[in-house]
Amino acid sequence: MKIRPDGRKDGGDKPKDLPELQQSLSALDKRLQHIASEMERTHIAEYVDLLNRPLSLMWRNLLAGTARGVGIAIGFTFFAATILYFLRLLGALNLPIIGDYIADIVRIVQIQLEGKTY
Repeated sequence: MKIRPDGRKDGGDKPKDLPELQQSLSALDKRLQHIASEMERTHIAEYVDLLNRPLSLMWRNLLAGTARGVGIAIGFTFFAATILYFLRLLGALNLPIIGDYIADIVRIVQIQLEGKTY
């Protein structure tokens, strides 16, 4: 039996190798289909397209940063207002040491909100 330049043995493929080859190709096809669907699910094409357009990427990042900043400002305002509300309630209880400290904090914050200095 001679070996051809392409590496195959002379005499061709045996008929019993054909079902194995078909099964192997079928498994390969299923695997490639799975990889293709996973790549579509991750939106990799849109990501590559976005990386190829830097102005669009900068614009999206600017909008995202602005939205984060506004969200942080609103969240902190709500948090600070809630804390001040509870401090005001604690100040109304006239607790000996804590009440004076809380009253000073509330007074300082109110003065700052009115735009006056100490």
